[in-house]
Amino acid sequence: SMSQPIGRERKLFSNLREDNWWISPMLVLFGLLSFIVYSTWAAWQGEYFWWSGTINAEGFGGYLSPFYSPPLFLKEGMNGIPPISHALFGAWPDWLWWLPGYSPAWLILVFPLSFRFTCYYYRKAYYRAFSFTPPACAVGGIPQKDYKGETGILLFQNIHRYAMYFAIIFIFILSYDAIMAFFRNGEFGVGVGSIVLLINPLLLGAYTFGCHSFRHLIGGRRDCFSCSHAAEHAHSKW
Repeated sequence: SMSQPIGRERKLFSNLREDNWWISPMLVLFGLLSFIVYSTWAAWQGEYFWWSGTINAEGFGGYLSPFYSPPLFLKEGMNGIPPISHALFGAWPDWLWWLPGYSPAWLILVFPLSFRFTCYYYRKAYYRAFSFTPPACAVGGIPQKDYKGETGILLFQNIHRYAMYFAIIFIFILSYDAIMAFFRNGEFGVGVGSIVLLINPLLLGAYTFGCHSFRHLIGGRRDCFSCSHAAEHAHSKW
């Protein structure tokens, strides 16, 4: 019958590739799992995320972990934290007792992580490495009766375009932290930590300002790039 589908259903991991296609998804799986474990630990502890080289330092400067920047609230008595005066909203409020470890990181990480977790590249990476849909190009994935795309619960991926605005704000915040990292109690100095904190926003900026959503914001939203001078200018910016 002509109504019958042509071919046969592909099994998981079935392929005709002759290269080591499985290396890439395995590295991604290991890398993302390592980051999830480390970031959860770093956010949970709520301590030792700031260093100035001086005990009870009150001057500006020092190394502040990007996971904890900006410090919205700070819990008094914790080790390795900035002075309470550095917190944007002061001491830790009683109504936030439920956050693990009195860690301000829980109030911050939701914004940059929502941007990166829904990024087109990351989506491709964890769809392949975690759900095998498919694990690689021209490799059989988990059999599905119907392809539904990013529907249902996966509609949350659409927050990417809105999370981008928060991600841009964090680029400037981390850039400010990088500048402050070159000072100890107001005195200029260069260390390995200050260089690392400077490289961090530079790389994140390249990632953020080169993402699909930002390019669409700058030069997209047009059906024709050659229909007018303005459209051609938008295409050059894109």
